[in-house]
Amino acid sequence: MGEYEVYTYISSLPARNPSPTTTTPHQLYNLLATLNLQTHHHDHPPHPPLPNPAPPTPLRAPFPHPPPPSPNRPPQPPLPFPRTPHITLHLKREDHSSPLTNSGNKYRKLEYLIPDILSAHPQHGGLAPGPAHGTASPPTSTSQPPQRTTTLVTEGAIQSNHTIQVAAVANHLGLETVVVLHKGAGGGLSASTDKEAFLRTGNVQIAGLLGAEVRVVDSSTIAIAIASGKGEGEKESVVSRVLEELRAKGKNPYWIPSGASLHPLGGLGYARCAVEIAAQERGRDIEGGRRVDYVFVACGSGSTVGGLIAGFKLLEKMEREEEKVTQRPPRKVIGIIISPTQSLACHQERVLGFARQAAGLIGLDPQREVSMDDVILDDRFAGTRYGVLDAETKEALTLMARKEAVMLDPVYTAKVFRGMKHWVQEGELARDWTARVGASSGYGHDQERVNALLMHTGGQSALSAYADVE
Repeated sequence: MGEYEVYTYISSLPARNPSPTTTTPHQLYNLLATLNLQTHHHDHPPHPPLPNPAPPTPLRAPFPHPPPPSPNRPPQPPLPFPRTPHITLHLKREDHSSPLTNSGNKYRKLEYLIPDILSAHPQHGGLAPGPAHGTASPPTSTSQPPQRTTTLVTEGAIQSNHTIQVAAVANHLGLETVVVLHKGAGGGLSASTDKEAFLRTGNVQIAGLLGAEVRVVDSSTIAIAIASGKGEGEKESVVSRVLEELRAKGKNPYWIPSGASLHPLGGLGYARCAVEIAAQERGRDIEGGRRVDYVFVACGSGSTVGGLIAGFKLLEKMEREEEKVTQRPPRKVIGIIISPTQSLACHQERVLGFARQAAGLIGLDPQREVSMDDVILDDRFAGTRYGVLDAETKEALTLMARKEAVMLDPVYTAKVFRGMKHWVQEGELARDWTARVGASSGYGHDQERVNALLMHTGGQSALSAYADVE
């Protein structure tokens, strides 16, 4: 699929039928009351009927005419007085975006890889050289004609959601799967109170049910973790050996890096997701038909955040061209970092790279139209290690389950919800919105209504491996 075709497809998405990945946001009413977000502007019932909640009570009509000035004193100019915005929380069930298995949003990241996988001449699928070891062009042979893919090969941590989706896609396409799971990736296994169960249940169990060939190795390296150069030789000895072994058996493997993030097409699914969100805004899936102002999403490898940034930048461009620019500030994507493996600056550079890569495929000028100003990441909720459930994150996971009957996962979405909860409860979101809108902007009460969207990217299938979650 060429650049023009990708751009045309994404930009015309609202007119098309919903994709299998389409998920509709819904409001988190019970959490609004729990987080004390109700304001004097609107009153929501504590338990609204589903699926069509009652609309909020409208404001009273303004005075028809201004009162005359008092003869005893001159009229005083109004002074700007910051008001707390009315915040509405929404949840987009990306954990339901896949029609295959139940492992969350990785199917959306694989969507644009599938045509290449099925091609008689794949453009990608080889193991790239260098410390990052992403996806490169497949190796060529002068003695044999090009072969169609027979086997998908990928990797991840022990309870990887991505590996399960790759195995499910492979089954759907009639392909085989080899999954490499690294014991030392993150801290989930080392922190587990039942290590035997951690290696046997959750996503490991699902991989077996799907028929994937699972190879558990002692290494601590996955592709995205070695961008700093650590573990390069270790990586070579694991994945390269698997690929060479398969080729020696006459098979044609297709390499997909962890999370599909280092695949050139890995960010396109979430660029498309941004356009889907905009279509849902117009379809009044968001309260009052208003726009999403903040999107909270997990930032692990970073391509989900990067794809969303690129997609929303495309929307801004399209709105300008169609002269539909609103007075509201641009949508703000806030990536909640879920692993403290690398510095914040390193995460920012990586996300910017993914955003620009996706932007270049959908008709944007990556260097001119996507900048570091678009990359907003928060590393305060990453915890001690990837995959380790700390007390605060466990509390957030439990709160969502008991207030909204929504199950989060201990690795990604519980940390994202914890981050969004902090932004809202501590007034950070309100202060950020006030600063962006401007205290004296004169936009009116509509600017005091803010929609925040939590992207539930899934992962609940790993819950059974975390024995201390109850």
